[in-house]
Amino acid sequence: MAKHTIVICMGSSCFARGNRRILPLIETYLKNHEVDCRLIGRGCAGKCRQGPNLEIDGEKFEQVDQESLIDLLDAKLGSKRP
Repeated sequence: MAKHTIVICMGSSCFARGNRRILPLIETYLKNHEVDCRLIGRGCAGKCRQGPNLEIDGEKFEQVDQESLIDLLDAKLGSKRP
């Protein structure tokens, strides 16, 4: 079982609002930092207006953008930049 879990909304609104660009950034981050993490894509969670949405270890985050993503991952996954 993975130490961490990230659930990213892949519903059409979140996908169009930024998760399309955020997903590959998360994948690269996890690989580069060797984080033990399960990455799950899910359908719409019904919070489209607050999107793009994702969860890290059960904690929900709204309006995640590329600029705040890395700091969020560092804070929640305990990784430091190489």
